[in-house]
Amino acid sequence: MIVGVLGAGQLARMLALAGRPLGLDFAFLSPDPDSCAAALGRHICADFDDEAALARLAADAAVVTYEFENAPLAGARRLGERVTLLPPAPALAAAQDRLEEKRLFRALGVETPTFVPVDDPARLADAAGRTGYPAVLKTRRMGYDGKGQAIVRDEADLEPAWTRLGGAPSILEAFVPYEREVSIVAVRARDGRTAFYPLCENTHRDGILRLSVARPDDPMEAAAQAGARRLLEALDYVGVLALEFFQVGGRLLANEFAPRVHNSGHWTIEGAECSQFENHLRAIMGWPLGATDPIGWAAMVNFIGTLPAAAEVLALPHVHFHDYGKAPRPGRKLGHATVRADSAEDVARIVPELLRLASS
Repeated sequence: MIVGVLGAGQLARMLALAGRPLGLDFAFLSPDPDSCAAALGRHICADFDDEAALARLAADAAVVTYEFENAPLAGARRLGERVTLLPPAPALAAAQDRLEEKRLFRALGVETPTFVPVDDPARLADAAGRTGYPAVLKTRRMGYDGKGQAIVRDEADLEPAWTRLGGAPSILEAFVPYEREVSIVAVRARDGRTAFYPLCENTHRDGILRLSVARPDDPMEAAAQAGARRLLEALDYVGVLALEFFQVGGRLLANEFAPRVHNSGHWTIEGAECSQFENHLRAIMGWPLGATDPIGWAAMVNFIGTLPAAAEVLALPHVHFHDYGKAPRPGRKLGHATVRADSAEDVARIVPELLRLASS
């Protein structure tokens, strides 16, 4: 049985590593000949909108999924006409447009920061009058890992921010003085059964996730699950989804969702009964979901730009090392490490050492 994947990066790689023991094979469509997942299946090296490549992927696969939310929507829809595509194309469409994403949240009763659509620079000042300062100008499309965003601290920043983002259709969003950034990773099966992993507390730098700590029984978990459940049901979703929030006092404000396996869920490989990657495959294949219960306490540290020596990482107790096999490049995710221990205190002692290695 072959699973087709749009993309062949580290998320596709981890899907394949989870799927091989289940008897699944993989076919990846990616234009990069050096894609890090390529060695784990058939690699169709072509552009995502290449009609012949899409037809080949559809012919090979029993089901097709994707590893990134900016997969070309037209190509995904063409695939969906030939083979089962999960998560469904409407989820991909909603995640690709920040304005539609925020409108969807609001329609479902999921709180968001104040936002105003901006299609031309003449509307910026009016939009800022509604959001106040500071604010964040975000392009509606192609934003991830901090890309497509500019801070606006006062009126003088408006025009430079617009120019910096290339004058693309955008939203201006009120800056949120949040206490924490958190995410909930959920999985929904074809029959509608839904399960949730523990809430994660996340730390970003330069817009890229650096640290994610699982917080079983967090007081905000029920509210996060409720928002994710509404989203899953509204989209008739199948697979893993991550919903990210800002916490302000006792409120959660939805920031964005990812219609795929997610960086803040990498700890589940060692830290949960069934990882997010295996559960995504179970869901899209129509198989029963695995348990999402945590095994002890866990946290994940990303390695960005440079990768520490495996021996240094593995010298730390309770640590698991993942090297994605990617060439070093500034801002690139090259690997991660998970610490899993019997207590939150043990995890808290080890995480600073991992962060030190990650920044050395």
